[in-house]
Amino acid sequence: MTSIQGHVKTFYQILANTLLVSVMNFTVWFAVTFWVYLQTRSVFATGVISGIFLVLTAATGIWFGSIVDGHRKKAALQGSAAASLLFYAGAFAVYLVTPADDFHDPASVALWALILLLMFGVIAGNIRTIATPTLVTLLIEEDTRDRANGLVGTVTGTTFLTTSVISGVLVAFDGMRSVIILAMAALGLAILHLSFVTIPERAAAHDASSAGKGGVDLRGTLRIIAGVPGLTALILFSMFNNFLGGVFMALADAYGLSLVSVQAWGLLWGVLSTGMIVGGVVVSRTGLGRQPVRLLLLINVALWAIIIVFPLRASIWWLAVGFYLYMLLMPYAEAAEQTILQKVVPYERQGRVFGLAQSAEQAASPLTAFLISPITQFVFIPFMVDGWGARELGPWFGTGADRGIALVFVLTGIIGVIATTLALMSRPYRRLNARTAGARAETEAAAL
Repeated sequence: MTSIQGHVKTFYQILANTLLVSVMNFTVWFAVTFWVYLQTRSVFATGVISGIFLVLTAATGIWFGSIVDGHRKKAALQGSAAASLLFYAGAFAVYLVTPADDFHDPASVALWALILLLMFGVIAGNIRTIATPTLVTLLIEEDTRDRANGLVGTVTGTTFLTTSVISGVLVAFDGMRSVIILAMAALGLAILHLSFVTIPERAAAHDASSAGKGGVDLRGTLRIIAGVPGLTALILFSMFNNFLGGVFMALADAYGLSLVSVQAWGLLWGVLSTGMIVGGVVVSRTGLGRQPVRLLLLINVALWAIIIVFPLRASIWWLAVGFYLYMLLMPYAEAAEQTILQKVVPYERQGRVFGLAQSAEQAASPLTAFLISPITQFVFIPFMVDGWGARELGPWFGTGADRGIALVFVLTGIIGVIATTLALMSRPYRRLNARTAGARAETEAAAL
């Protein structure tokens, strides 16, 4: 079994640093959502916070990608952490000078100033998210990058596992005060630690194609993507996947809470998050094989099949097993997509391409989430409560509001399986698969 090769010690130090920063940034996001609801009891306010995160992530991806490409990677990481630290410091100042009663009003200017400063700090951390896969390209030899990407997935899973617990405990203990203080301390520690890490940067920070065209150069990035057969199709496929994935975002909590209490649901999510950790570790041990494009599509077929199967019975056990398998396979899909981009996109452009992909994918999910919620509420739920579906499907599928949500999951999964199967048979994906498989073969031959 091939182990990860390259500047492994540096890679592990960056992973540890990224884990610390990611845990704290996501803790701030989760905590402010919990805290705002407890202060205002406004579901609308918490929904706006999620909308702010998604919109800002989609809007800044391309710009952040140009920052990653246009600067040394260590400077991008340090700048990201420093920006988050400054925003959190500003939020802490607002928190200290604002009377506590003002935070109970969902229309309070001080409340939204605090929220925006905290969310800007969280979003600044996305620079690191874009920089991490480019650092895999920089530090790790090509034939073991898939394994390194698996470890990145493990870090992501660990982040989700610990964040909900930390944020809940801190908010219950001391509101946002302890959250912000801990976040600032952790970011300061991360900046200090990274200052002692030496990253072997490549000499050229800019590629010739972007010379004189400004930092973002969206047209040049699109030209690079169009020049790789099948890459545009891959990004469009990821957008479509995220478009369908918005159904998951909008309805998963509602479906789970229709089956168990909120306490059990929160605990269950903590357990399910371990699936991402296990999946990432397995990828780091086994790799992705010679055909990451084919693997990516096959994994997506399996993910959509899970979406079809788990809602067939109104059972928390079916849901738990289905969600765990979903989490287990997610690192394979993420690692495969990153490995493909690392193989076919020039290093000097990878930040922009990863940023563009992030913007495109993040823009798709909230659109579906906003659309599917009212459709489910006013069409599918009545359909399965006292409509034709309840009468004809009810005897074997069940009736009620939860079965209306379940039907949306099943139909979404069927669409996903069909779309992914068509993609497997399409010419663009065959060409991209041949290119990535050929690149791997050339690398292995050169190593002999």
